[in-house]
Amino acid sequence: MNPTAVEDLSLLFDKDGFFIHPEQWDLAMAQRIANSEGMGAMDDLQQGLLLTLRDEFQKFGAVTALSHICHLNGLDADCLHQVFRSPRQAWRIAGLPNPGEEAKAYLA
Repeated sequence: MNPTAVEDLSLLFDKDGFFIHPEQWDLAMAQRIANSEGMGAMDDLQQGLLLTLRDEFQKFGAVTALSHICHLNGLDADCLHQVFRSPRQAWRIAGLPNPGEEAKAYLA
């Protein structure tokens, strides 16, 4: 399935709102998700944070400390809370899979 061709974005997410096929994600898809959540156009900072989230997830296969994501981008430890509605929203827009019950509480 080509996710950029899917009209109904809900078909790309599991019951908890996480991307089903993260390997099919790209920045264009991230923008579509952001638009669907009422964010509007993402800036370079937001895109950079999403890419860092994805890179760290690919390295470790788990949620990395959110403050570390900010540190890697030269930002304050709570940057994800400042730039996105929540870390969970950032995770969702980054097209990452369901991280599991414990991690979902961490991303709240």
